[in-house]
Amino acid sequence: MSTAPRLTALDALHRSLGATMTDFAGWDMPLRYASERDEHNAVRTRAGLFDLSHMGEITVTGPEAAAFLSYALVGNIATVGNGRARYTMIVQEDGGIVDDLIVYRLGETEYMVVANAGNAQIVLDALTGRVGGFDAEVRDDRDAYALLAVQGPESPAIMKAVTDADLDGLKYYAGLPGTVAGVPALIARTGYTGEDGFELFVAPEHAEQLWRALTEAGAPHGLIPCGLSCRDTLRLEAGMPLYGHELTTALTPFDAGLGRVVKFEKEGDFVGREALKAAAERAESAPPRKLVGLIAEGRRVPRAGFPVVADGKVIGEVTSGAPSPTLGKPIAMAYVDAAFAEPGTEGVGVDIRGTHEPYEVVALPFYKRQK
Repeated sequence: MSTAPRLTALDALHRSLGATMTDFAGWDMPLRYASERDEHNAVRTRAGLFDLSHMGEITVTGPEAAAFLSYALVGNIATVGNGRARYTMIVQEDGGIVDDLIVYRLGETEYMVVANAGNAQIVLDALTGRVGGFDAEVRDDRDAYALLAVQGPESPAIMKAVTDADLDGLKYYAGLPGTVAGVPALIARTGYTGEDGFELFVAPEHAEQLWRALTEAGAPHGLIPCGLSCRDTLRLEAGMPLYGHELTTALTPFDAGLGRVVKFEKEGDFVGREALKAAAERAESAPPRKLVGLIAEGRRVPRAGFPVVADGKVIGEVTSGAPSPTLGKPIAMAYVDAAFAEPGTEGVGVDIRGTHEPYEVVALPFYKRQK
């Protein structure tokens, strides 16, 4: 029996704007409003406004909240300063990636873990299952927040028109409580587009008021509403992994080239430590397949699961692929054998329905904003 998709607090507003809606991780979400290319280019050159209320917020509180999160996750959460955020992961006992996360430290003994929409319940269950023995509490706060994001080079100017919070002092991967357009919010300088931007956690009943205020403030700056489709091409150009594509339970952080998020030096044991030590040693002695960028020489677009080939053999697999509005060519991320991972390696192609299309191997990301 299928269940009806969940709706964000902005659902009626999206429909009034003519959004094409799609089911995403059990939520009805805007895929695009008009042209996804225009939306993509707006974020790269001006600004875009996103509804990300499908993300999963989990609050962890208590005297041992930091110690618990350092045990449950691969990062050293004890070193996250007040008002700062950290990118980290939660893994299985065998080291397989359950999800990648952002952890915000909201206070002395209060943290917010933000999980991907499709994994929110899995992460919540894992944290709840791991908290025994710690003086800490795990709380499901998914219904307590709506999440809006303003992304793009004009986002600081737009935000300054609607808040007196100290945005200049707000570093990347930090958050502070403030008032935005009269609405209490956690203002975070994070994002998934490769651009400067802000993510705003607010009560669902304030979401529409905030959306309308941001739309009005953003009009002189070229801000437009943006859907999940351009969010995917933006993160792909920025070389940012997507769970279920570049990250899965079949891969450890070391397999994904993200071993840096694993902190063996932290105090105490943590879930997956032994398996991850073995994975780190394997990666050192015999590098696994590496995540690389591929740029098409032709016009055909590679998709996830397509084989990467060289010398008539399969040497890897595409994890994400799409036309790149910024580069004007199809691009892909792929795991390939280490021998073919060097940028400029010749003879590499993608098998697109039986035809081996030539691709250039490049280092990630495809796109990096000018600071």
